[in-house]
Amino acid sequence: MDTPIAISLAVVLLTALGIDALVYGSEHLIFLTKKFVDLIDWLAFWR
Repeated sequence: MDTPIAISLAVVLLTALGIDALVYGSEHLIFLTKKFVDLIDWLAFWR
């Protein structure tokens, strides 16, 4: 993955998260963050 593609994806992701937090609030982002951390732990187990 080239650097411009990675930067573009990061900008799109952060923009989507920002709009989502403005429209729906940030309560569910905590839930998603916890689930993402669980996924990373699960993937680290299989490493």
